Amino acid sequence: MKELTKAEEQVMQILWDLKKGFIKDIAERFSDPKPANTTISTVVKILETKGFVDHTVYGKIHEYFPVVSKDEYTRAFMGNVVKNYFSNSYEKMVSFFARDKEVTIEEMGEMMKVLQDEMKKKQETS
Repeated sequence: MKELTKAEEQVMQILWDLKKGFIKDIAERFSDPKPANTTISTVVKILETKGFVDHTVYGKIHEYFPVVSKDEYTRAFMGNVVKNYFSNSYEKMVSFFARDKEVTIEEMGEMMKVLQDEMKKKQETS
């Protein structure tokens, strides 16, 4: 799966939130200064080419909707981050965040709880 540019990701975040929408609906969700509708339309067409978005035609207007879910993209994107920045090691990634002075002990505890819960779920389905 291809990585999104910043502009593409902004549009996808809006479409994931909207579920479907017209260019004007997407434009309304941008903060000021809003990009031109033609700019948004160009980004949406690129997203269609990349296979992230599709559309339904109503006369002369198109309603766009995501084809790739936010979870699918997040999984692929994070997989690339782990591969490219942490030598394909989740252990290295977790230790990186554990050493980060910005992460509190409480947050590390919450991460541990999430990991333990996920491990239990995997064991139950095996």
